[in-house]
Amino acid sequence: MNYFAHGRQYTSTPYFMAGTAVPDWLSVVDRRVRVRKKAAEAFDGDGDPRTAEVARGIVQHLIDDDWFHRSRAFIELSTLLTVEVRHVLQDDDGLRPQLLGHILVEILLDAALIADAPTQLDAYYQALESIDPLLVQQTVNRISRHPTDKLALLIEHFTKLRILSDYLDDEKLFRRLNQIMRRVKVDELPRTFLDVLPECRGLVTQRSVELLTRRE
Repeated sequence: MNYFAHGRQYTSTPYFMAGTAVPDWLSVVDRRVRVRKKAAEAFDGDGDPRTAEVARGIVQHLIDDDWFHRSRAFIELSTLLTVEVRHVLQDDDGLRPQLLGHILVEILLDAALIADAPTQLDAYYQALESIDPLLVQQTVNRISRHPTDKLALLIEHFTKLRILSDYLDDEKLFRRLNQIMRRVKVDELPRTFLDVLPECRGLVTQRSVELLTRRE
């Protein structure tokens, strides 16, 4: 799951919603910082209800990611998209196809959900605008063994830039994907990659309900 799929149902509890984004924010800003489920659970009854909400949101993210990545729909789609990407990248057998097969399912699921409920995206960002990014960072630093001084600023930028709306447009999404490629230090995608995005988008949209249906 990605930001919107994780948090869209929790806009009425902004700090919980922010907690559902924390692990993904940390993967962008400081991959050394980990928030473990057991450590986060210890803050469920914190004296500051905002801190407790952030911690519970983190736990929710970890629970959701666990079943989502083991689901049949995710495994089948990420495998299929990996093959499609490898083909358009001229049989690249490196990291990029597998990475893209994974993240495209998540990003394009967000895109499908946003397309279905654009006002919900507005509510998502309004909720983020209401939180104190520094408190979220301080909560993470209490939960994690490794502190970060970068998270609060990232949350501010994330809220201001509203990057999730870019997922609806292939050209803008292409630029966002290349930002990810640069961050993980692999070759940027050629413009021919744009040729495969509409097909990938359609495949994920067709199975969006299935992707969000938890089965034990």
